[in-house]
Amino acid sequence: MKYILLLVAVCLSFVATAQDTELTEQPDSTVVERVDSAAVTKPMPVRPVRTLGQVSVIDTLATESDKLSIVLFNDNTWRYVMSEDYKADSEVFNDHWDTVATHAYKDVPLDSLPQATPILLVDSLDSYHYPYIGRITSRYGPRRGRAHQGLDIALKTGDPIYATFDGKVRFSKAAGNYGNLIVIRHNNGLETYYAHLSQRDVEVGDWVVAGQQIGLGGSTGRSTGPHLHFEVRYKGQSFDPERIIDFKSGDLRRAELLLKRRHFSIYAKYEQDFDAEVEVEKIEEAERKAAAAVQYHTVRSGDTLGALARKYGTTVTRLCQLNGIKSTSILRIGQRLRVR
Repeated sequence: MKYILLLVAVCLSFVATAQDTELTEQPDSTVVERVDSAAVTKPMPVRPVRTLGQVSVIDTLATESDKLSIVLFNDNTWRYVMSEDYKADSEVFNDHWDTVATHAYKDVPLDSLPQATPILLVDSLDSYHYPYIGRITSRYGPRRGRAHQGLDIALKTGDPIYATFDGKVRFSKAAGNYGNLIVIRHNNGLETYYAHLSQRDVEVGDWVVAGQQIGLGGSTGRSTGPHLHFEVRYKGQSFDPERIIDFKSGDLRRAELLLKRRHFSIYAKYEQDFDAEVEVEKIEEAERKAAAAVQYHTVRSGDTLGALARKYGTTVTRLCQLNGIKSTSILRIGQRLRVR
């Protein structure tokens, strides 16, 4: 009992320490890193937690915090996690919760999402583990004229597949091209997809923790050979899983991510370096400002290019360039000319 109380004290101390932090946006503008208020550091990779395999839970112990429970496993290990009662009350598990549809957010349009959303990937209560480490055979992006909305990792049939973050199983059954599919919704609002499995070890409604074995790899559904098809989605929109996970090392790239709406494009691949992304954003901002400054004039009786140039503070040459006309062109009443 003393050992258990000691664990509780250590956990609560760790939680309190983690809360004494502030959010600082990094210069590349793609991440928001949680750092000590005394110093700003660069985003650090997050190592995966211990693999759990098919161990079973033998007990759950309450703590002084309603948010925190200690879970004991039958291999003499333990893990502190957010309590199920607390998670069950979270809005994330009520919003578009659908255990039948593969994709639960079909009625949520892309343009309804904010331009940028900060996503807390891990903290003192939520852990991380890679789904599977192996050779990537197909990355996120266009593939043979279709959108490949995840990445494929080669494996042998029967290799264990692990939950990436803590969460609740929303979907677990055969699903057409996906074959045997498990979808887990996580506390941060992300959903992870694990497809082509030969075996599913969890069912709808199960609470899972990062590193827990959820199934075995296979080649079910539309598959040319054994591999894991892995997707990460937010509000139904997919983005490149390599944006958050380094599949060579197995590390999580950072603890927090500023997920931008443009990341949901099938062409927005992580392999673009951050400097390039900053430049793209500058260009897009310049284009937005330029579009907002565009002005048109509808030609009325008596209008001439010279008169319009004087009225709008420009030149006849510029008006011709903007509209693809010559200085000798005859203006038609009702004709729409760009003047800026």
